[in-house]
Amino acid sequence: METRQHQSVTQLIQYLGLVLDQDEWLSRVWVQGEISNFKHHARGHMYFTLKDEQTRIRAVMFAGHNRRLRFRPKDGDDVLVRGRVAVYERDGQVQLYISSMQPKGIGDRFLAFQELKEKLDEEGLFSPLFKQALPFLPSRVGVITSAQGAAVRDIITTIRRRSPIIDVLLYPVAVQGEEAAFRIAAALDEINRQGEVDVIIVGRGGGSWEELWAFNEEEVARAIHQSRIPIVSAVGHETDTTIADYVADVRAATPTAAAELVVPLYDELCHRMHTLHQRLQRVQQQRLQGARADWNRLLRRRVLQRPGAQLERLEQRLDEWTEDLIRSMYVRFPGWRHRLERLQSRLFSHHPTYRLTAYRERLEQWTQQGYHQMDKQLIANRNRWLRRVDRLDAISPLKVMRRGYSLVFRHGDKKLVKSTRQIDPGDLIQIRLADGRLKCQVWGKEEYNHDGEKSEP
Repeated sequence: METRQHQSVTQLIQYLGLVLDQDEWLSRVWVQGEISNFKHHARGHMYFTLKDEQTRIRAVMFAGHNRRLRFRPKDGDDVLVRGRVAVYERDGQVQLYISSMQPKGIGDRFLAFQELKEKLDEEGLFSPLFKQALPFLPSRVGVITSAQGAAVRDIITTIRRRSPIIDVLLYPVAVQGEEAAFRIAAALDEINRQGEVDVIIVGRGGGSWEELWAFNEEEVARAIHQSRIPIVSAVGHETDTTIADYVADVRAATPTAAAELVVPLYDELCHRMHTLHQRLQRVQQQRLQGARADWNRLLRRRVLQRPGAQLERLEQRLDEWTEDLIRSMYVRFPGWRHRLERLQSRLFSHHPTYRLTAYRERLEQWTQQGYHQMDKQLIANRNRWLRRVDRLDAISPLKVMRRGYSLVFRHGDKKLVKSTRQIDPGDLIQIRLADGRLKCQVWGKEEYNHDGEKSEP
C-alpha cells in the first residue's frame, strides 16, 4: 500500500516563506495601488491593504520607514510603494513589507530621480574625492536663484548681517519650469567662465516636488560637478533632498543656512583677530624680554667686557707659532733641498733630450760594429770563393788539355771516343784541343793491351 508523505500547514507556510525570501525580484518590488483599511498603530507602525480593481494585498510599513514620509497616508490614497513580499506565518498570508511610499502622480518622477541618482553615484559624481573645500573668508559670493523669491532675500540679508565687507553677485535664473534646469546650468557655466566669485550658492526656497524638480535634472548635476568654484546647494527645506544636494560640495538645509556656511560672522572674526592680536603681543613681549635677558647675560661675559684681552693673547700665541714655524723650516730645509736636487737629477736623466742623445750614440756604435762585421764577413767569403775557384781550376779539363791532352769525338753524334774499337779506318772524327778543334779522317789504327804492348789485330 502506497504511503503518502504529507506536510503540516506550518511546514507548508515556512516553505512558502523560504521560497519568497529567495526570490530576488520579490525582495525589491515597486507596487502601485489604493490604500484601504489604514491603521496607524500607537507604536508608529502602519497597517493597511493595498488594492486595485481586481485584487488586494496586505501591507505594513514599520515606524523606522514611515518616519521619513512627507505626507500622511489615508484611506483612498493612490500610492506608489517599494518593498519586499514575504509570508506572515501566524496568519499564513502573503504580505508586502514597505520601505518607501510616494503619492501617485510623482511616482514617475520619483523613479526617474532614483534612476538618475544611482547612475550618477555609479559614475562617482557623489564621491567625497571631488568635494572642494569652502574658502574661509570669500571676498565675493555668487548666488544663483530667482530674483523674485524669498531665498535671495534671505541669502543677501544673512550675508549683509554676518559680514558687510563681502560682496554678493546675483545671477537671476528661473528655478522652476521647463527651462529652469537649462538656465541654472548655463548660469553655473557663465559664473565659472568669468571667475569673479570665490564660492557659489545655488538653490531656491521650499516648494512641491514638481517645483523643486529642476534641481534633479542631470544637466544641473553635471554643471555642478564640473564647476571649478566650490558650490553650496540650498534647495527647499531640510526635508527636501535633490540630486544637486548630492553633487554639490556642501549641502545646506535652507538658503539662510547656506549663507551662514559661506560667510563667517564679521564681529566674530574681529573678536578672534583681536584675541589673536593680543596673544601675538604677549608672545612678542615674552620673546623680547627673553632676548633682552640673553643680551644682558652675554654682556656680562668676560670676552665681551674686554674683547682686546683675548685678541692680545691670540696675537702673542701667533708670534710663538710663527717662530716655531721658522725654526722648523731651518731644521728641515737642508734635507728638503738635498732631496729636491736628487729628484731634479733623476728628472734630468729622464729628460727626452738626454735620452735621445744616448740612443743616437748607441745607434752609431751599433752601425760601426755592423760595418766592421760586414767587411770581415765579406773578406772571409771572398777568400773562400778564391780557394774554391783555384780548386775548380785545378781539376778543369781545359787546364789538362793545355798540358797536351785532347778529346776525340765521332763526327756527327758528338760522342766521345774512349777506345780504338769505336773507330774504324776511314771514319771522320773531331779532336778537341786546348786552343781549338780539328776535323780528321782515320786512315789506320793500332791497338795496345794493358801492358802497353801492341796487340794483334
